[in-house]
Amino acid sequence: MNLESIGGIDFAALRTGCFHPSPAAWEDQVLYFLMLDRFSDDQENGYKANDGTLVSTGSTPLFTPADAGNAVSTEAAAASWRDAGGRFCGGTLRGLSSKLGYLQRLGVTAIWVSPIFKQVAFDAGAYHGYGIQNFLAVDPHFGSADELRRMVAEAHKRGIRVILDIILNHSGNVFAYEPDVVPFWNGGTFPVAGYRDASGAPTLPFDAPLAAGQGSPDAAIWPQELQAATTFTRKGKIRSWDYDPEFYQGDFETLKDISLGEGFLDPYRPSTALKVITQAYKYWIAFADVDGFRIDTVKHMEPGATRYFASVIHEFAQSLGKENFYLIGEITGGRSFAFQRLEETGLDAALGVDDIPDKLEFLVKGSRNPEQYFDLFRNSLLVNKESHVWFRNKVVTLFDDHDQVRKGERKARFCAGDPAYARQVIAVLGMEATTLGIPLLYYGTEQAFDGEGGNDRYIRECQFGGDFGAFRSRGRHFFDESHPVYRETSRILALRKDKMALRRGRQYLRQISGDGIGFGYPRMFGNEIRSVVPWSRLFDGEEVLCAINTDSVQARTVWSVIDHDLHRPGEHFRCAYSTDAAEVGTQLPVEDRGPTRAVHLTVPAAGFVIYEKAS
Repeated sequence: MNLESIGGIDFAALRTGCFHPSPAAWEDQVLYFLMLDRFSDDQENGYKANDGTLVSTGSTPLFTPADAGNAVSTEAAAASWRDAGGRFCGGTLRGLSSKLGYLQRLGVTAIWVSPIFKQVAFDAGAYHGYGIQNFLAVDPHFGSADELRRMVAEAHKRGIRVILDIILNHSGNVFAYEPDVVPFWNGGTFPVAGYRDASGAPTLPFDAPLAAGQGSPDAAIWPQELQAATTFTRKGKIRSWDYDPEFYQGDFETLKDISLGEGFLDPYRPSTALKVITQAYKYWIAFADVDGFRIDTVKHMEPGATRYFASVIHEFAQSLGKENFYLIGEITGGRSFAFQRLEETGLDAALGVDDIPDKLEFLVKGSRNPEQYFDLFRNSLLVNKESHVWFRNKVVTLFDDHDQVRKGERKARFCAGDPAYARQVIAVLGMEATTLGIPLLYYGTEQAFDGEGGNDRYIRECQFGGDFGAFRSRGRHFFDESHPVYRETSRILALRKDKMALRRGRQYLRQISGDGIGFGYPRMFGNEIRSVVPWSRLFDGEEVLCAINTDSVQARTVWSVIDHDLHRPGEHFRCAYSTDAAEVGTQLPVEDRGPTRAVHLTVPAAGFVIYEKAS
């Protein structure tokens, strides 16, 4: 098969395979996002293999607390460690394949993998995968196309779906402006010096496809159909990220903006480039049998382009038997904007909408009102949909991620800073897993990674160690299934899998009382909240009561409202989960407290609990 050209793909042959079906309901899934270069290099020693046996053949030992800081003992060593974080570190598809059992036992049912497509060869900092040079090839740093297909097949055997991170609206730094300095957008079109060769020099013509033998696979852009000059807008880089049309037409720094078509929504005429890229992603669905795409930078694409892509991809996937192939859009720009884009384009879900990450993280840390988080899911007025449930499969929730745009120059993982945060991370994971939306874990959170430093690299530590390991370490891996955060997360996710109410139920923030007489929603006093925050998930006559304690120092006890019609005095709630294992199995009596019904609920310091009706 000729993979230099879209025309060389034999789609008829690709369609003859047996394809893995989509899940019936994506809200039942638990996603895990990993940056492939930073996850595993398949050289670890002392971790559990996919079948649960101990691996003793690798060269990298398991991290111990004494290893923290072993890479930064001198300024020269620290500089070397920092430098390593800005380039390829060595994670591979083979490494990911070897850790599928680790993810399965954690409770992960779908993995979102950072872009695996071939990057510009001269850019050592392209480890992130967002600067594509060839849309029909896997980057050799990560492995081969066959290794991708094998990884997906192994994931499917373990009940794990695979979502690939894709880019539609820009490529890598494949050409140079004239002169070779990226200009700022001003509404005009800038002259181009030429396509870059394998060394990065703009020595190749820009106005026609490369002739046979001209350049190399590392030069220009591929497939060949994208080499036409009309592929690119050529308008320079974005300076104002909220100015229309600048944020539609401009480059992302050195990444080159692709012209997707003409129009805005209806009518919309897709460009040849958009059609070619769409065909390329159809190829990867059929070739590798993947289950969904996470689409980068949807805000920067006209909705007509997004709708064209979603329609074509959904139809193609359905023709393969993938009836619920999921398209998750990264849509910044506010909650109303995000859901408008979902409705008008046919995308299935939005990623980390608006300020969900902020409200989730800082509520648990005690500096946001609970209603600020729970009101994000009160959608009936905003989108005129079924109340309390529509968001369950329309939003992918998260609190840590790979770029944390919301934090500006203060980028840091949840556990960075105050030692209390490492104790509270189980509570935030529990809250995310048991509130509305499709929960997403960012790799390393289950090992309490604490990266910080303002630059993206510091929140992209290597889980396999290498030269840029987590906790400022080198040469130690972090696949420890005995780690308390990993262990507690697996328990919480097992309960989520068992309880349909936790996956699909209506959601209600509950009122609390200290004396059992006066009830009100938990709120901040001054600039903080140190309180139990309870909520219920209700599904088909079942109520599951969950709660966190935002006080990291001491346990807190409150009366919590429960559903009046579902329970009677004398009945009991049973503790199904607590960060204090001694509480599991204990029961709380249902009592009448004035006009309401309630239970007297204790949550450990920095803790999380789940209560169900006792049988």
